[in-house]
Amino acid sequence: MFGFYRLYDGGAMTAGTDTTPQAGPSFSLDEERAAFRKMLLIRRFEEKAGQLYGMGVIAGFCHLYIGQEAVVVGVKMAAKDGDQIVTSYRDHGHMLACGMDPRAVMAELAGRRHGVSKGKGGSMHMFSREKHFYGGHGIVGAPVPIGAGVAFANRYRDDGRVSLTFFGDGAANQGQVYETFNMAELWRLPVVFIVENNRYAMGTSVERSSAQSDFAKRGVAFNIPGARVDGMDVRAVHSAAREAIDWCRKGNGPYILEAQTYRYRGHSMSDPAKYRSKEEVSRMREEHDPIEQVRLRLIAGGVSEDELKKIDAEVRKIVSEASDFATADKEPDPSELYTDVWA
Repeated sequence: MFGFYRLYDGGAMTAGTDTTPQAGPSFSLDEERAAFRKMLLIRRFEEKAGQLYGMGVIAGFCHLYIGQEAVVVGVKMAAKDGDQIVTSYRDHGHMLACGMDPRAVMAELAGRRHGVSKGKGGSMHMFSREKHFYGGHGIVGAPVPIGAGVAFANRYRDDGRVSLTFFGDGAANQGQVYETFNMAELWRLPVVFIVENNRYAMGTSVERSSAQSDFAKRGVAFNIPGARVDGMDVRAVHSAAREAIDWCRKGNGPYILEAQTYRYRGHSMSDPAKYRSKEEVSRMREEHDPIEQVRLRLIAGGVSEDELKKIDAEVRKIVSEASDFATADKEPDPSELYTDVWA
């Protein structure tokens, strides 16, 4: 059915293009609205998280998802209820895409007792069995074997679920990734390996760190098919993810999906991102912003600016309430040091 490599392009990301919506897989207006609202929620939430970090409310590591919103939103729109998500430490957007309560997520970022992990996980290590979100993992490359383990459970139970396992271009060179690819294909595990290629890993350009920078081809040695997609176009991500998930759900084994995306902020809050020019970042914001693309399509479809402003106001209110909830919440009781510990 599939070749070993496919390309989904909602508009190539090259210098000099404009913000005119490009031809690609189509969405209904309702789907465009849903994508716009969810991506905007992630964007506004991350902007607020950055502010709270600067104020000292959030401590430790904090990796923002600003610019990459179309990847997880497009994948989640293609998934079914019960499909699981496993990801790395840049995980706030994935949590919100799964439907986790923004108040509980923000409280967790602030280390408060009503956080989703009782204030003990912080930015990188949240978890929600209810929402089928299995982390948030701080070890580079760790989501890959964990996601395969989730997929193994799915196959063992024959429950029809698919594990959606996200990791970055930097993690793609880890040895455990390829050990997992081998096992996943041998056992025909229902797992989509999603490489969020934001081009710089922790701060090194992918061209300087990867001998094969086409990550969709990384599974060829294991007979795992793959596709590369414009990760700044939520429609293209959705279309590619739908086919990848369907491939896995039919019992064909794993699939690799590379989403070419871009983070606007540094690797973490402590990263000044001097390894790239301000002009490059500005160009990506102006020409390829995933939310702006949807906004323009909605307007072209007859949706008024007033309606879009109303959605933004509703999202800002949700984020403001989450911030207020987190800052007013108390820190965990010291007795929590002795709970949720495996011995």
